[in-house]
Amino acid sequence: MQRRDLVLSGLAAATGLVSPPTWAQDFPKPGTTLKYIVPFPPGGLTDVMARAVAQQLSQAWKTPFVVENKAGGNGQIGAEQVAKGPADGSQILAITLAHAANVSLFPNAPYSFTKDLRPVALLAGSPMLVVVPANSPIASFKDLMAASKTKPLNAGSSGNGTPPHLTMALFNELNKSKIAHIPYRGGAPSMTDLIGGQLDVIFSNFPESIAHVKGGKLRALAICSFARSPLLPDVPTALESGMPGLFVENWTAAMVQAKTPDAIVDKYAREIIKVMYSREVEDRASAQGFKVSPKGEGEFAAFLQTEVSRWGRLIKAAKITVT
Repeated sequence: MQRRDLVLSGLAAATGLVSPPTWAQDFPKPGTTLKYIVPFPPGGLTDVMARAVAQQLSQAWKTPFVVENKAGGNGQIGAEQVAKGPADGSQILAITLAHAANVSLFPNAPYSFTKDLRPVALLAGSPMLVVVPANSPIASFKDLMAASKTKPLNAGSSGNGTPPHLTMALFNELNKSKIAHIPYRGGAPSMTDLIGGQLDVIFSNFPESIAHVKGGKLRALAICSFARSPLLPDVPTALESGMPGLFVENWTAAMVQAKTPDAIVDKYAREIIKVMYSREVEDRASAQGFKVSPKGEGEFAAFLQTEVSRWGRLIKAAKITVT
């Protein structure tokens, strides 16, 4: 039995995704159009994975599966649509680390993330990458640790409360430093200013900065994962560089309306795991810096609860707010 088959059978046993109820095989019904709601603009890491899954499920189920981008509100607009939508599996929501943080950032949201949405599956994760301009005097992660304690440095991000901002705040906490945060309206303009020298550092989403690193415009100091990336094998981990606590992956996952029947959730989870371990999707994900690590509802729910608590504590400690 090949590795992928062993992994799939192990995941199925661990998550209870075995022998689904007969009626679940009737989902989706003929003539149905399914929607994968991505609460971010097209082209980002979440959108890329959602489109890969939607394409594969559309082919497997012989049903139209449309990706609908509902950007805005730090991912809240699309999430609210699914939370208040039908509980029949016709809509599935793409989420990221940002949604775990949103629980603390938006305490008065018009829906409850933990009560109105239900975990389906974790798809993949992409580690954060610490980058500086190519001509920066900061030559290593240890240099950054030292400089941030003695010099006024600034760090850009794609906005308040986003994964780059949270990673910077975690760095400051662990290093007892005070890098100033400069929020932008998206990752692209912050990257432009970093390359131009208006910013000192960005704790970046991997796909947003890797091309600039490979192109020589940025220098990667460290990757915030437990292992080096095969795409940047010479870049050390934060652990290797003296900061083991700086482990941050911007993951992507799927949820549905909370009252969606168990059998539909199970079928989604089982099929998403199968799709993520397909050679085509796994290769596509790896090429963009994703580590494929799918988990079914049970494992993902436990992971999500941990992430909500982890970032909630940091948000409170760092006094992070959104406007």
